[in-house]
Amino acid sequence: MGWLKAPARDPFVVRAILPPVFPSWRRPRRRCSAALSNGVAAALVCMALTALLPCAVAVAQLPPADVPEQAFPVPPATPLPPLPSPPVGWRRWLNPATAPFIPIPEIGADPNGGTTLGILPVWLRTDAQHEIDRIIAPDLFHNSYFGYGVHARLYAYPSEDEQWSVVAGLGERVNRAVDFEYQRGRARRDRWSLSASLISDRDGAPRFYGTGNHTLQSAETSYTAQQQVVRMQLGLNLSRIWQVSYTARARVVDVLPGTLPGIASIQTRFGTGALGNGNDFLHRLSIVYDTRDDLTTPRHGMQWIAYAGAASSEAFNDALYKEAGFDGRAFWPTFHDTVLAAHVALRYLLSDHNAPFWALSTLGGDRSDVGGEQPLRGFGAGRFTDRDAYSMTLEVRRRAFSFDTGSTVVDIELTPFVDAGRVFAGFGTFPLAHIHTVGGIGFRGVARPFVVGYVDIGYGTEGVAIFTGISYPF
Repeated sequence: MGWLKAPARDPFVVRAILPPVFPSWRRPRRRCSAALSNGVAAALVCMALTALLPCAVAVAQLPPADVPEQAFPVPPATPLPPLPSPPVGWRRWLNPATAPFIPIPEIGADPNGGTTLGILPVWLRTDAQHEIDRIIAPDLFHNSYFGYGVHARLYAYPSEDEQWSVVAGLGERVNRAVDFEYQRGRARRDRWSLSASLISDRDGAPRFYGTGNHTLQSAETSYTAQQQVVRMQLGLNLSRIWQVSYTARARVVDVLPGTLPGIASIQTRFGTGALGNGNDFLHRLSIVYDTRDDLTTPRHGMQWIAYAGAASSEAFNDALYKEAGFDGRAFWPTFHDTVLAAHVALRYLLSDHNAPFWALSTLGGDRSDVGGEQPLRGFGAGRFTDRDAYSMTLEVRRRAFSFDTGSTVVDIELTPFVDAGRVFAGFGTFPLAHIHTVGGIGFRGVARPFVVGYVDIGYGTEGVAIFTGISYPF
């Protein structure tokens, strides 16, 4: 993004000028971005004209030859062909540069959430640098479990240092959600950084299989999770690289019976004690080391977070559980337009005095949350649950091609990946033993510097899982 289109050029002029001036010129590696290709062509023309200029000056300084003057006929000027008119009617919807919005088909096959089909019209607003500063993305969909539904989404990127978003959704059955996120001080140029979130949702898709690393697929149960979450994180920036942060989170969770046809409700297998209302208040202290070149679309650098915290059933009371762990991610540019990305996470619950199952460590799904759930993209979210968890991911993010939407340039990445991990119940367990592995391929659309959308397809021992969403998994 931010590349400016070169002025229109005559391809005949390029062909006529380049061979005489650069007879041994080797064509540069082709890049699929139209804006960049135009820039390369314009640069070559400028180089050709620059090389021809001394020759023209030298010829002009030669003495006139002693030959009779002749008149040469001047061919009449040929008018340039008119520019093609922009498409009109239904044809403009087929061109991203002229469509009023980008119509994106919505297709999902989440192992927990069922099959979703819909349409996602996306409006992109860009600034003077052709960088996206606002996205409006409502959708209309049908889900095999919850019927018809709608979402309203607004993502705002006022600057590199500040972002915020509002997402609201309503399903025909069970599901509803409101999510507000705000971040300020992301670039760590000032002394303090702040992030906050407010979440209220009701979700009928969660699963519980019991605790342990070898729970059977036949033990699957469902439940409805209704929760309200308030989270605030305040960071003291010692430098652009080092930060000390404090996180406070208040969470109220109500576990209700499941509503999914053909899947047992949680109380039928694990008793009525699994149902009911609970809450926790988490206080966490973290030390952060971060050298990434970009927070959203990094190409090199790394981030390491070491944390410790405690959660109680009231704001300041005896701990329900105490936690400690680390989360690391690193990025290395390898070949042309290719980045090797790695992630590792380890979380221990140092004590869990009757902590509810939804507060334990989990493995499954497509997202990585520091101190929370970790990805295993061949399984649904929460597939494996226990006190402690280890997770590792490798991705090869390779840019395949780019296209110009008219307002910004979008890179399409092909990303083979491998996820591995396990859950366990104590310090005596070696985290790398009996790990679950998943392989797959991801398709990402990247509108730098702030926007990443993805479709990830993973394959594990229980079959294929497909996930879609916004931002990289880590």
